[in-house]
Amino acid sequence: MGNWRTDLKMAVLGLVFVTVLPGWTSVAWAKEKPMPAPDWAVEAAKTPTPVVATATNAPAVILFDEYKITVDEQNRAVELRRFAVRLLKPQGREYGHCYAFYDTDEKLKNFHTWTIAADGKQFQAKDEDYSDQGLAEASILQFDARVRVVNPPGADPGAVVACETEVLLQPYIHEENWAIQYDVPVVHEAMELSLPAGGHYADSWRGYPAVKPTETGPNQLRWEITNMPGLDLARFRSTPPWSALAARMSVKWGDLAVKGTDNQWLALGTWESGLQTHRFDPTPEITAKAQELTAGAPDLYTKLERITDYVQKNIRYFIVVKGIGGMQAHWVADIYRNKYGDCKDKTTLLISMLQAVGVQAHYFHVNSERGVIDPKEPSLIGNHMITAIELPAGENDSRLLARVKTAQGKTLLIFDPTDEWTPVGLLDGDLQGAYGVLADGANSQILQMPVLPAEAEGLTRQGSFTLADNGELTGVIRERRTGDDAQRERMFIKRSDAKEVHEELERRLGADLPGLAFKDYQFAAVTDLEKPLDLTVKLTAENYAHTAGPLLLLRPRVLGSHTHSVPDVMEGKTRLYPIVLGHPGTWKDSFDIALPAGYAVDDTPEPVSVDVQFASYKSTVTAKGSMLHYESEYVVRDVEIPPGKAAEFRKLEQAILMSEKGAAVLKKQSTMR
Repeated sequence: MGNWRTDLKMAVLGLVFVTVLPGWTSVAWAKEKPMPAPDWAVEAAKTPTPVVATATNAPAVILFDEYKITVDEQNRAVELRRFAVRLLKPQGREYGHCYAFYDTDEKLKNFHTWTIAADGKQFQAKDEDYSDQGLAEASILQFDARVRVVNPPGADPGAVVACETEVLLQPYIHEENWAIQYDVPVVHEAMELSLPAGGHYADSWRGYPAVKPTETGPNQLRWEITNMPGLDLARFRSTPPWSALAARMSVKWGDLAVKGTDNQWLALGTWESGLQTHRFDPTPEITAKAQELTAGAPDLYTKLERITDYVQKNIRYFIVVKGIGGMQAHWVADIYRNKYGDCKDKTTLLISMLQAVGVQAHYFHVNSERGVIDPKEPSLIGNHMITAIELPAGENDSRLLARVKTAQGKTLLIFDPTDEWTPVGLLDGDLQGAYGVLADGANSQILQMPVLPAEAEGLTRQGSFTLADNGELTGVIRERRTGDDAQRERMFIKRSDAKEVHEELERRLGADLPGLAFKDYQFAAVTDLEKPLDLTVKLTAENYAHTAGPLLLLRPRVLGSHTHSVPDVMEGKTRLYPIVLGHPGTWKDSFDIALPAGYAVDDTPEPVSVDVQFASYKSTVTAKGSMLHYESEYVVRDVEIPPGKAAEFRKLEQAILMSEKGAAVLKKQSTMR
């Protein structure tokens, strides 16, 4: 787990509101003293609703959103936030649920809320209008972080809800990520930073041109933005995640405030390296275990596979976060003894065990969603920690694919020990092509993770079927999954019981095969990550082929589809956002259908072949004697493409759709008397 606070805060900011859930309980807070709405809230309520808010049918519009951060000589910071939102629709009430985060080290000092009705009448939230809840509740989580939420009185359409919070920020993180874009429009927003004498700052921007601050006083800087449009992705498919597209700014002070993008990444990585100093030093017990695991290993790959497999399967994923624990790992001796830990802890143990057998490795701070970390905007926004393993010069084992090169020329193998289903050498599709921060002291830097070759992942499906003259199809399907396809299927099997697995297979196959009936199915190599995952299914499908007089009509593509649902692109509309393809891979289908006695192939679909660089597709349908043969190959070479390639994407999708819907015609042969 990386910077949980920043990630959760940005996620909440992306939605603007926190939903008040049934069962949330209040805690003992000082009684709210009645007071009129302050001048800033009254002035904000006078702001007219912008045309863009009504034109986009927004449920709410943010009228004013201001952060004021005051940093003292010890780099401790207090953040004052003022927020005013006008509710435009009944569903906009949720945007009035203001919130404030706090934990062991981040103290909530004040929280006030007012509602100014459309007629000017004022209401102030009382103590019972506030609720308190842990930020995360799950069997694998133990957080001290909490959120205070208000359910404001009089929050009806037309009203303005104004909130003011004051928080003493965590003392060890000298950075704030300013979310400057929401899913609804913002009229006016500002960030103000007050520094001590001699203090300095650094800012970086993503998704919005850098704004030069104005000096409003000695060591006091203010950034202002007006009329920010909302980022609403509800109407779009296959886009990057919201947090990868939304505009934001990061401001830093103290030791992190250095000039230059590369220097900022270096400062962030150096700071993270310092947090983990000596925490991974191997103990005698860890050294003995690592040496035991690697005894007799014939090569580096085997050595890495044995240790990574041990960490994946024997260290239970469990998060214990208190204060700085959101960023700093536990001591490796405790992790090894307790046999549990979060992503930082798993990485710590892996680094320790590898060091014990002479292999160096480093912390690699990433985000679980591609695109959130931007190489042009240095920040601690990542939410996940994985491992960068140094490979010796000349190491060229073809199984170790997830490689990157550092600026110093080192070759690193990227591996996620928290991912229990992806073997060393490969990388989850959501991480491929994404960026991460290498924490390696003076060699710390931003690195892009690799996009694996298409042949490293995918699915090969073979089917042998017999078609009866009544349209019934009977046969056997054999599937072989590798890479991401195997990882996701193994995860599904692990988390499901036999009934759920059966129902899911029935749902998948039944989408293409009406009247489906299972006879038998069997998985192979479910727990052996080094091998492909195999599935064999025996089935029968009634009415697969349809009768039309002396003809039988059927689809040669018995199973599966490679089309994407991207309506705006297929309708020829201008695409605004990148198109996410998923992960690279090669998907092959080969189906043989034995024809019913007395029938011959009368017509088959035309061959299809299209290559658009980022992907290719081809298919053929052939007939030989009493056998109909279908074959296709779909290759994806990238994880996402820019919106400018929408036309090529549409060309590819149209070709795939034409191929998959193509029908073969069988004709009953007349008998000679």
